[in-house]
Amino acid sequence: MSRRQTELGDVPCPIGRAAETVGERWTLLIMRNAMLGTSRFDAWRAELGIADNILSNRLGRLVEAGLLTKVPYRDGGRTRHEYRLTTAGADMLPVLNALANWGVSHTRPSEPVDPMRVIHSVCGQALTNGEFCERCGRQAPRNEISWLRPWRSPEPFSMADAVPDPTP
Repeated sequence: MSRRQTELGDVPCPIGRAAETVGERWTLLIMRNAMLGTSRFDAWRAELGIADNILSNRLGRLVEAGLLTKVPYRDGGRTRHEYRLTTAGADMLPVLNALANWGVSHTRPSEPVDPMRVIHSVCGQALTNGEFCERCGRQAPRNEISWLRPWRSPEPFSMADAVPDPTP
C-alpha cells in the first residue's frame, strides 16, 4: 500500500477521502476529459492548457489512486504510455454529472452559451436526476450516457470505455 493510500485510509469520512483524491486543481478536469476519451499527455496539455509538471503530477496521483491506469503504446520506435479509465475512474461519471448539473444551476459563464446537458443516448432525453431516464422509466447505464457540450460541438460526446480490471 502506498503512503498516499495509507494517508487516505486514515480519513474516516468518505467525502474527505474523495476530496483528498480528486480535490486538487485540474484533477476533475482531467477526469472529465478522460471520460470523453482523452488518454494521451499531449492531448490533455493541449485541451486544458495545463503545465507539464502539474499534468504529470496529477496523472501520477490518479494512477496511484486507481482512477486511471497507464497503458503502453508504440509511437514510432519508442514506447510511450497513455492513461485510461479504470472501473473506479469510470464510476466517477455520476459525480461529474452531478457537478455539471450543479454548475448549470448555480454558476454562469462569462458569455451566454447553451448549457451542458447529460443525455440518454438511446432516446435523447436529458437526464436531470442522476442516471434515471424519465422518458424510458429506467436507469441509463454508463454506455448509454452522453454529454452535450454545445460550445464544443452540436453532437453529444459518448463516454470512453474503462480498461477491464485485471483478473486476480
